[in-house]
Amino acid sequence: MSDYGFIFTWQFAVLYLIIINLIGFFAMWIDKVKARNGSWRIPENTLFMITFLGGGFGTIAGMYKFRHKTKKLRFTICFPVILLTEIVLVIYALVKYVF
Repeated sequence: MSDYGFIFTWQFAVLYLIIINLIGFFAMWIDKVKARNGSWRIPENTLFMITFLGGGFGTIAGMYKFRHKTKKLRFTICFPVILLTEIVLVIYALVKYVF
């Protein structure tokens, strides 16, 4: 095992997914509040990056919970596509390398 092998455990992966999805959920909430107040906004690319990094459930849940970005086709299509692609890739990797 390498020096960094201890980081790549199931517990770490689950903790990472919980944290990144909470970040995604709250990023959508913060951006909605900022939009209402006319303040600075979280860049759309940042929201997509959070989704791409594994926060798809959180950003999608936040999008519909706060009714934020739901009229933008770019978000309503791309967020679920990113999430589904990641799920398929994880299932593929598990089947190929674990089972």
